[in-house]
Parts: sequence; structure tokens; C-alpha cells
Amino acid sequence: MDNAELGRRLKAARLAKKMTQSDVVGTFITRNMLSQIESGSATPSMKTLEYLAGVLEIPMDKLLAEGEIPEESTENGIFTLIHAKQLLQEKRYEEILRSCIPEGPIADEIHAIRSMAHLYIAARLAESEETEALQSAVMHARSAVKEAETGLYANAARVAQANQLIARIAQYLSSYYSNLADTAG
Repeated sequence: MDNAELGRRLKAARLAKKMTQSDVVGTFITRNMLSQIESGSATPSMKTLEYLAGVLEIPMDKLLAEGEIPEESTENGIFTLIHAKQLLQEKRYEEILRSCIPEGPIADEIHAIRSMAHLYIAARLAESEETEALQSAVMHARSAVKEAETGLYANAARVAQANQLIARIAQYLSSYYSNLADTAG
């Protein structure tokens, strides 16, 4: 979706609410900025887009086309970032890993979101007692570490959580294989 389409949707939502541009902007942005956004000549920041969606009482995903995966073609990747945040809120972690590639101006933010997705998947898999699930959990935890160490939003706490999870799984598997060896011998 391009800026013009986003602007049309925001304007349609505003008019449906019978609000003027002045009613919408309040003290958050200028009326001139809203006019530029509605005409498609300006790209709103993430905060501005969240603000406008809140004032107009429409979910952020309604600003995007039904089933559309946002494109990186926008100057700042805002639609990809919005999409990634929505997937994270909806706990659609596997979809984040499939569809949200860290590139361009939002790479740091996407690395942070992907690290959370990997860690949530790893934690879920770690609840299993199946060896294959536990191995997969370790792979996701290692990926969480790699993503969490990358970029502006590097997160030492998430790295520590992932490493603790790996250590817990290793301890469990060590005990499991030790008991298995004891019963076999």
C-alpha cells in the first residue's frame, strides 16, 4: 500500500466520523501535517499513525488492505513494522519469521521483534519432553540470541533469557540421557 491509499483511508475514516481535520489533530500533530498525510504527500511516523487510528477509533490493521502483507517499498518501512507488531500482538510468531525480513531502515526493529518471536517459540517447544521439540527449541533460542544481539535494539536481557532456556534444556536432556544409559546398562 502506498501513501496515497493510506491517506484516502484515513480521510474516509475521518469523514465517516464527521470530524474536521482540526478535530482529529488536537495538539499531537498540525492540521497541515494531517492534510499532507491524507493527500499522500507525507508518510506518518509510527506514533502518528497509532495516534490517528486511536482518535478515529479504527484498528491499525483496518488501515491495511484485507490480507495484504505490507511492502518494503515505502520510504521508511512503516507498514512492515506495523504488520510485524500486529503479528507479535496476535502471537503469530511463525508468521513473523516467515514474512518479516530485517532489511532497510527498519532492520533493527525487525531484529528485535524476530528475537521475541524466536524466544516465544523456543519457550513453547521447551515445555515438551520430546527430543525433537527440545532440539528445535534450542535452535530457536540460539536464533533469539543472534537476533537480540543485532542492531540498535540489542537486548541483553533477552539474550540472557534465551541462554537460560538453552541451559535448562541441556540439563534436562543430560538427565534424560543419563537415566536412559542407566536403564540400558
